[in-house]
Amino acid sequence: MNAVFDPKAPKKACNVSINEDLLGQARELGINLSQTLETSLTDKIREAKTKAWVEENKDAMLAMHQWVEENGLLSDHFRMF
Repeated sequence: MNAVFDPKAPKKACNVSINEDLLGQARELGINLSQTLETSLTDKIREAKTKAWVEENKDAMLAMHQWVEENGLLSDHFRMF
């Protein structure tokens, strides 16, 4: 799968606000907040980029589906079933 970000880029400190109870529970469980945030952001960014790509290419995909409906698949003559 294509990387959403450059994993070799340097880390940068930032401030975030988080629910105190969540923070306490995460610390008790030994959850790495930085890694959890990076993983979640990666998922959200991938999802948003996928959604944007689908929207940007919607017309082309619809046109291709229409063409296949009218003409069939290019490989139809190779089918043995």
